[in-house]
Amino acid sequence: MQNKQVISDKEILQKNEESKGRSALLLLRDVAIALVIIIVILQFVKPTIVFEHSMQDTLQPRDYVLLARQAYSTNGPQRGDIVVFVSHLPADSGSGTKDLIKRVIGLPGDIIEVRDGFVFVNGTPLEEDYTKDGTTAGTMAPVTVPAGEYFMMGDNRQVSDDSRDPNVGCVAEKDILGKVFFRLFPISRFGRIYGNLNTYNIAGAASNTNNAAAGGSAPAGSGDSSSAA
Repeated sequence: MQNKQVISDKEILQKNEESKGRSALLLLRDVAIALVIIIVILQFVKPTIVFEHSMQDTLQPRDYVLLARQAYSTNGPQRGDIVVFVSHLPADSGSGTKDLIKRVIGLPGDIIEVRDGFVFVNGTPLEEDYTKDGTTAGTMAPVTVPAGEYFMMGDNRQVSDDSRDPNVGCVAEKDILGKVFFRLFPISRFGRIYGNLNTYNIAGAASNTNNAAAGGSAPAGSGDSSSAA
């Protein structure tokens, strides 16, 4: 009876060891599957932290946003999209270059001009209710956006280093890392980020421009990762 009991205990220990082995294998399998899923997701989505103030009030410093990395695999950026791109500006760390987060203002072939507090695209002032100060200060002579490139501006026009600066200039599509489409943090502003395309009321702006020429007034602007500045 004692021998039978000893054998029974050994069998129990063996079964426990086999069970632990199976559990370890299952855990390794689950970890491997999770890693594969993460790798696949990161091929399409890139998390980015906003560090500077150039996109206020649309985006704030320390906002944690997601980029759609494949957003332009078939079609190019659209006017109003918020994107992150590789610039020629030196990184604050002193190594490499700085990624910038800006809004697409001009498409290839567009003529961009800044005067009278407005940004003009092909001679028509944009209505931009997302800008922080409600106006775009200064002047910029007409610039034609080269083929395959885009004219970028920050929503906080007073502090933004963007395509108005020769050190940034127009941005080649190949340097665009992705389109900002979602904010994860802070939780109070968790949700989708829109391109505000409806604020580019070019047809309405043209009508207002005609009224201004006839003695009326021009439209007033209505409000001005990895890391990205």
